[in-house]
Amino acid sequence: MRIAVLGGGHGCYAAAADLSEQGHEVCLWRRDAAALEAVTRSGCISLTDYRGCREVPIFRPTPDIGAAVRGSDLIVIATPAFSQTEIAAAIAPHLCDGQVVFLPPGTFGSYVMAREVRRAGNSAAVAFAETGTLPYLARKHGDSDITITTRATRLPTGVFPASAATAALAVIARAYPAIEPVEDALSAALMNAGPIIHPPLILMNAGPLEHFESWDIHNEGTQASIRHVTDALDAERMALREALGYAAPHFPLADHYNSDRWMYGNAHDKLVDSGDWREHIDLKTHRYMQEDVAYGLAFLVSVADWANLDCPVARGLLAIAGAVCGQNFATGPRTLGALGLGRLDRSAMKRLLECGGDL
Repeated sequence: MRIAVLGGGHGCYAAAADLSEQGHEVCLWRRDAAALEAVTRSGCISLTDYRGCREVPIFRPTPDIGAAVRGSDLIVIATPAFSQTEIAAAIAPHLCDGQVVFLPPGTFGSYVMAREVRRAGNSAAVAFAETGTLPYLARKHGDSDITITTRATRLPTGVFPASAATAALAVIARAYPAIEPVEDALSAALMNAGPIIHPPLILMNAGPLEHFESWDIHNEGTQASIRHVTDALDAERMALREALGYAAPHFPLADHYNSDRWMYGNAHDKLVDSGDWREHIDLKTHRYMQEDVAYGLAFLVSVADWANLDCPVARGLLAIAGAVCGQNFATGPRTLGALGLGRLDRSAMKRLLECGGDL
């Protein structure tokens, strides 16, 4: 299968190498041609995982987004939520009927990107899907080196519009057989793990993060009191899913720590043992704040408000993060109000999610 992987981060390089090794023709796009040069020159990404280290050939590394997208069956965009609008505008002229855009994870980006593509004048029948996490726990160690600590074993995935789910999920499953269908894109967005695990970890570790040169929020940064807050925040997420009529499993984050039922199986120990998450985190600029809080947590709170469901832990963390950054995240760009969806009643929202409607 022809697959375009768009972006230059950890998840994108992991996807390019992993999908290439599976035998797919992968076009890896990165806007920064100089940063892509190491892959372009060698034609390979160096992949390290439990099987050791090897060079994986990449079919076409390119800084031309049109060349990557045209002719691809699947378009994987494992980039932060704040980049989705710009990427949607860039790919809009090149999308055609039958293509599937996959956002792992999406933060309701499946709706946002579909809307931007339509506003750009492209009315092609393209399906947009999103899941609850990256398919990989991975870290780059150079311009062409990626280490995959573990791969996801379960990827709850929803499609926008939901009416296109059967065909879209069949395409995605050829690359990611671990996907598990959920009801729609909003259901998938409410599976996003980043806004649950990262806000308590960065805000409750703010002191050591600012004091020490590097700090592992998943090792010494994960203490019992922080886990209690994470569990309470996740309980609000799951209560919201239930209030909206979404079915279990809700993938409780506690399973990430305590069992093999979560998206990566029992991966917490592997993540800590790798040492790859001992890093410097700038509280104001890191994606844990600018994506998982400013987009993901703000989205969660806005959906709870729309559903008339109280979420004191989520709201409190959002307010504290806003105080740290000097911003009002509650009115951010990924809230239902900012997206113009806060006025919809539940029936209208269901129709939008199912059919796409007037974007």
